[in-house]
Amino acid sequence: MCCIYGVGWKMGEARIIDGKAFAAGMLGEIAAEVKGLGFQPGLAVVLVGEDAASQVYVRNKAKQTVAAGMKSVEHRLGADVSQDELLGMVAALNADESVHGILVQLPLPAQIEAAAVLDAIDPGKDVDGFHVVNAGRLAAGLPGLVPCTPLGCLLLLKAVLGDLSGLEAVVVGRSNIVGKPVAQLLLRENCTVTIAHSRSRDLAGICRRADILVAAVGRAEMIRGNWIKKGAAVIDVGINRVAGEGGKTRLVGDVAFEEAKAVAGWITPVPGGVGPMTIACLLRNTLTAAKGR
Repeated sequence: MCCIYGVGWKMGEARIIDGKAFAAGMLGEIAAEVKGLGFQPGLAVVLVGEDAASQVYVRNKAKQTVAAGMKSVEHRLGADVSQDELLGMVAALNADESVHGILVQLPLPAQIEAAAVLDAIDPGKDVDGFHVVNAGRLAAGLPGLVPCTPLGCLLLLKAVLGDLSGLEAVVVGRSNIVGKPVAQLLLRENCTVTIAHSRSRDLAGICRRADILVAAVGRAEMIRGNWIKKGAAVIDVGINRVAGEGGKTRLVGDVAFEEAKAVAGWITPVPGGVGPMTIACLLRNTLTAAKGR
């Protein structure tokens, strides 16, 4: 647990949850387990178009996949690819026994229905955890592949808090990718869970009840320090690029970090908090999928 906390913690100031350090530890454990499998798990990533952020993310995934001893397979398709062509590639990857995990990088071009593509992935290879079968298994409390970012949030929370049973959790955001699944995971840990969103009345008041506050709304520094209960654990999923000094941009989360740090008990920074956990959990899911076959 000691690797979770940032150095230089002061009384009256939140302890920093170092997601980068925790993810590095996870990746080391995954690599050690991969060595003992007797075969090499394969992760296939499909990238459509030229989205700059997606390209950077895919490069990082490939690097970490190889470092963990897994096979990285990358398929790049033009932005004008048809939905039928993409579905054909997914079908081929489903049938490829050397591929244990399939990830189709979002967002997809306008001519492609993302839901149709994600639902075409074999649920047993759906390492993003977005397939309706895996979403249903999560909702029903059954084992399955869990979305990576929510899983990373849960692992960080359990590392710093231990048993989460009975704690009041507020999740700000109701997306299928983060908000809903992280709420399901917290319910599974016996938290009392509220999902809040842009239409919630007295959003600040709802947040102030939370022992655990997960911010996944996609609005820069929306959650202020005076919205946070003293001593709460704050998990900031947001990644927002805003104007900085000298015409440069900088990354901030959905939480006003400096304000929140003075109130919270634990907090994830942006960057360096939840982000590194997403790739680590993707590789954990790939390992789980490989062991299940």
